[in-house]
Amino acid sequence: MSARTAPATIEKSRRLVIKIGSALLVDGQTGQLRATWLEALAKDVARLKARGTQVILVSSGAIAMGLEPLGFDRRPARLEEAQAAASVGQIRLAQAYQSLFGTEGMVIGQILLTIHDLENRPSYLNARNTVEALIERGVIPVINENDTVATAEIRFGDNDRLAARVAQMANADTLILLSDIDGLYECDPRENANARFLDCVEAITPEIEAMAGPPAAITPGTGGMITKLKAAKIALAGGCSMIIMNGHADHPVTRLEHGERSTLFPATTDPLTVRKQWITSLMAPKGFIHVDAGAVKALRRGASLLPAGVTEVDGSFNRGDLVAFVGPDGHIVGQGLTSYSAEHAALMQGHTMQDAYEVLGHVGRSALVHRNDLVLM
Repeated sequence: MSARTAPATIEKSRRLVIKIGSALLVDGQTGQLRATWLEALAKDVARLKARGTQVILVSSGAIAMGLEPLGFDRRPARLEEAQAAASVGQIRLAQAYQSLFGTEGMVIGQILLTIHDLENRPSYLNARNTVEALIERGVIPVINENDTVATAEIRFGDNDRLAARVAQMANADTLILLSDIDGLYECDPRENANARFLDCVEAITPEIEAMAGPPAAITPGTGGMITKLKAAKIALAGGCSMIIMNGHADHPVTRLEHGERSTLFPATTDPLTVRKQWITSLMAPKGFIHVDAGAVKALRRGASLLPAGVTEVDGSFNRGDLVAFVGPDGHIVGQGLTSYSAEHAALMQGHTMQDAYEVLGHVGRSALVHRNDLVLM
C-alpha cells in the first residue's frame, strides 16, 4: 500500500486529532444527539487507543445541542443567543461524551479554547501542557470552542481551523476532519454529477483553492470546503497530514481504515522536525543557562535539560522564551524554549525536579527545557 493513502497514513500515525462536526453529532431535524453514531465513534477510538495510537478529539456541537432546549429551530443570529445555546449545550455534550466513552473504559478530559487562546503564548503553553498531561495518563482530550464567551470566534468555519491549530499545537501526525462531504472535488458534485474526485492533494495551489467553491450555507454545523483548505494549510505547516471524509455513517475511522473514499493532504515532514527547525531558526535568546559537563552529555543523549545540571542563570526571560545553553568550556551547546522564568530557573538551579514544590511553592513542569523544545548546535 502506498504511503500516500489515508489507511497507510492512519496506520503509521502516533497521534491523531479527529474533528467532529455539529451535523454529525446532532440530528438537524430533531436537534437531538446522534447517540448511536457517537457510541460507534467511541468504539473506534477505543480500538485506536488499544493499539497505542494517541487520540485527541476536537468537537463542535455545543451550540447545536443547546438549540432545542432553548426553543430555537435554527442557529440564532444574535450573539448572546448563540452563547446562551452554547452554555446549555456544552453541559449536555460533555455528559454525552463521558457517558458513551466511559462504556468503553475511557476517561474524557474537556478543554475549552478560543483561537485567541492559541495565539497568546502563556495560554498556548498551558493548553499544550494540559493536553500532554492528559494523554500521558491515558485520558482522551475533548477540545471544544469556548462559545459561551467567544465573540468573533462564533463565525463561519472556525472549528476546522481550530482543529488544525490544535493538531499543530499537539504535534499530531494526522488530522481527520469528519465532515458531511467525502472530500475535495474539482467542482461542486451537487451541480455537476461528473465532477472529478481528488483522493490525494500533494500541494494546495491556487487551482486547488479554486475548486473549493463558495462557503457552505448556514446549518446546525457551519463551514465549507474553503475552511477545510485553510485548515489543511495550517496542519501541513506543522508537519501534520490531513484527511477529509464523510463521517455521517457509523464507525467513520474504521471505514476510513478500510479504504472508504476520502481526500488526503500528505505532510512532507513530521511535526517534531518542523518544531526543531523553527527553534533552530530563532536567533535572539533572552537569556543563558550555564550547565555542567554531565548536563551536556545528557543533552547529547537526547535528554531534557534538568535543573540539577545548571550552574548559573543569566538574563531576564519568561516561560516560553528562547534561552541558550552554555557548557563548562564557555561555548553554546544548544538552545530551546524554557518552561520556567529566569527567577524560577535560578531558584531551581542545582535541585531535582522533585524539589520544585519545596523551592517554588508550587508544582513545577517536568524539565527546565523539554527535549522536544530544544536543539543542539
